[in-house]
Amino acid sequence: MEECIQTIADYGLRSIGIGERLLPRSDFTLCQHFTLIGSGMIWNIYFGICALLAGFVLATAVAMGKAATSPWIRKPAEWFIFIFRGSPLFIQFFFAYFLFLSLKGAVPFFSPLTSAWAGALVVLFLNTSAYTAEIFYGALQSIPKGDTEAADAYGLTGWPRFKRVIWPTMLRLAWPAYTNEAIFLFHATTLVFFSGFPAMQQKGDALYYANYFADKTFNPFVPYPILAMYFIILTLIVISIFGVINTRLNRHLPSDKRPKLKVRPQVIR
Repeated sequence: MEECIQTIADYGLRSIGIGERLLPRSDFTLCQHFTLIGSGMIWNIYFGICALLAGFVLATAVAMGKAATSPWIRKPAEWFIFIFRGSPLFIQFFFAYFLFLSLKGAVPFFSPLTSAWAGALVVLFLNTSAYTAEIFYGALQSIPKGDTEAADAYGLTGWPRFKRVIWPTMLRLAWPAYTNEAIFLFHATTLVFFSGFPAMQQKGDALYYANYFADKTFNPFVPYPILAMYFIILTLIVISIFGVINTRLNRHLPSDKRPKLKVRPQVIR
């Protein structure tokens, strides 16, 4: 027990550069597996939360742009969605890393973007924005005509109309599908350190450490189930939080008519 506590103290925050610098080389214990893989989850949670929050804002703007009547606004929004939904996320990581790497010499601004904490986050942010924008756009198209007619009858126009009628209704309709996108986003964070972005000083995510143990022990049946367990727990947390928000969005409806979340994680993007 004391040895495990010491392992947690040494490696619990290693993925962010705090604690023991050298990874264990032999005589791997179960506690080391759980601690290091759990430490790597810090990166997965960081990428997921930051990309989700920033992507939500951009996705709303892009969805509104795609629904605009002006082609000068609609076409850029359509192409943005098409490019990031039409290409594999894994390829986007590779392309972004080498693009930032080639630009950092000429423009110092791009230098931080060659690191995973910033560059990979930008890719995840843009990717989830495109998928979420398509979800929100579909919800915009599904808003009952009666809702907009009622807003017109009350004299609501512009921002008040969007804030009080369009946006809340859009969120209610889009939330179940958006929950699935959020789950997939957290799962997609495992691609970061297996794409172009290197893990500096072995400070990787959960999959990085699970792969390290699998390579050293030639036994994938210990680290990968641990990794899966961590992501199952994370998925349950996401479902619970989004379920509470879903209940809040539909609080005006009778309990028997409130839409239930149907979680259908995507295996392949």
